[in-house]
Amino acid sequence: MLGQQTIITMKPQTLTAKPTLQILKYGDPILRKKVEDVSDFTNLPYLVEQMFNTMHEGSGIGLAANQIGYSLNLVVLDTSNLEGEEDCKPYILINTEIIGSNGSSIMEEGCLSVPDIRAEIERPETIIIKFQDLEQNFYEESFTGLLSRVIQHELDHLNGKFFVDYLSPAKKILIKKRLLEISKNGSPSTGIIL
Repeated sequence: MLGQQTIITMKPQTLTAKPTLQILKYGDPILRKKVEDVSDFTNLPYLVEQMFNTMHEGSGIGLAANQIGYSLNLVVLDTSNLEGEEDCKPYILINTEIIGSNGSSIMEEGCLSVPDIRAEIERPETIIIKFQDLEQNFYEESFTGLLSRVIQHELDHLNGKFFVDYLSPAKKILIKKRLLEISKNGSPSTGIIL
């Protein structure tokens, strides 16, 4: 029936926004510095909540602490919103280091700090990492496939590296103007997939 409207009312408490943070873009100096290991875990739960909210709002699947301005060895990831990844759980990785890797795979990568640029990048297929959780417990775990890829991408951030650093000199020339635009304006005038 034309002209019929449905009115939806919400309770005021449901309108509260989830706390999010600004994602720093390519060109910000903190993104090129190696982070420090976490020694004080006191305020991490709230920061982790903000990181997950920020990552989800940006439709990301991984976020490193320095991408939101904190020079800490802290990464969050959640691939459950991707097709075929529904059974995955979110991860909080603190003071993480890769202690082993094998194999090789090539996958397309993108980045919340380098918007609208995507490229195929070669990385190890499987990694073994050592990390801590919010309760300061230590773990060693093996990851393969997409989770391995996301962890490696985010750990690169913690070491001041971007996925575009892996590109050949010819491909770097193709995106140079776009990277300058991101560092000045926060986004390129046009996107590109390499």
